Amino acid sequence: MHTLQALHRTGLAATAAAAAVALPLTLFAGPASAASGVSVSTNGSTVSVTTSACTQSNGSWGNASLLSGGQATFSQGRQAALTGSSALQSAAWSSVGSGTYTVVVVCSNGSTAGTQSVIVSPASTPTISATASASPSRGVMGGLGGATRDYGTVTLAAGGALVGAGVIATAWVLRRRSKPNRL
Repeated sequence: MHTLQALHRTGLAATAAAAAVALPLTLFAGPASAASGVSVSTNGSTVSVTTSACTQSNGSWGNASLLSGGQATFSQGRQAALTGSSALQSAAWSSVGSGTYTVVVVCSNGSTAGTQSVIVSPASTPTISATASASPSRGVMGGLGGATRDYGTVTLAAGGALVGAGVIATAWVLRRRSKPNRL
């Protein structure tokens, strides 16, 4: 009897937990019929909507409107004309600020193809940070060494003179060692 009561209690808790999760989802999603005719996507600060529910009438497919939080009617939003073909119509808005928006699509015959909410995230700006150390982080890098710098004529002439003096000094020391009595 104790196990049956424990199972009954956990079953009620699981049902309550499932209801607590499902309730906000149904409130957020809205009615299923309203969002079924359109598909909204974002790419950075661009919002685009596609639908296949509209038919062309008098050379127009219809219009789409992007409503921000304080706007309630189709005419208050940023409107864009639908373009495309009989298979797929689309509209897009660029330079949309971050926030929550509602997209409403109205076909040229006056029927609403659908509505859907979309969240536009703020644009992320890359940050550049300088490191304090001047040494390479991965050890010595391969390459031609001095080829990364453009040395002037004076520097090259001075380096050539030092190399020449080193060759002459080496030859003098070696010659002196071979004949110990000479100065």
